[in-house]
Amino acid sequence: MLFSGLLWAETGVTHLDAFLDNLGTLQAKFEQSVLDQSHNQADRFQGVFYLRRPGQFRWDYSEPYEQLIVADGDRIWLYDSDLDQISHRSQEDALSGTPAQLLSDASPIEDNFEVIDIGASQGMAWVELIPRDKESQFVRILLAFMGQELRRMEMADQFGQVTRFQFYDIQRNLALPDELFEFEPPEGSDSYGD
Repeated sequence: MLFSGLLWAETGVTHLDAFLDNLGTLQAKFEQSVLDQSHNQADRFQGVFYLRRPGQFRWDYSEPYEQLIVADGDRIWLYDSDLDQISHRSQEDALSGTPAQLLSDASPIEDNFEVIDIGASQGMAWVELIPRDKESQFVRILLAFMGQELRRMEMADQFGQVTRFQFYDIQRNLALPDELFEFEPPEGSDSYGD
């Protein structure tokens, strides 16, 4: 029994390390659910996520409405096509203590997060991350892995709201075009940022 307990304890971090090892790019479809403080589902979204390390990612939301988040390595751009509105800010400031920092940053995880193995559940290996940055908008992040694949991500913010991502059709280390990580503001859009 002790031996199986040791294997259980190593599972999450081992899978996290395997996921990040030699990860250059990632493409995956996602479903996102936002739960309120009572854990009732408030919103649900779908789209495609693209990642190129270090420092670039793209969340392409398609349902229930189109929205785009692009990190080009310097700035994060958020474009709401329905409102024809753009907001942007420094990537370094915006990502501190967030899952996006973990996924896009090539520095050691332990620099930015306390990593806690929480074992296996629902057929996946789970890891809890506590941001070291006390100003982080998130108090904890849960990651669930199957082999080298990140399948679930759950983020709890300081107000008790939980955001869950489920990833599928995952593809690692594809050649992704530069255009995915570039943002050209549409002419006439309202733009806000620092």
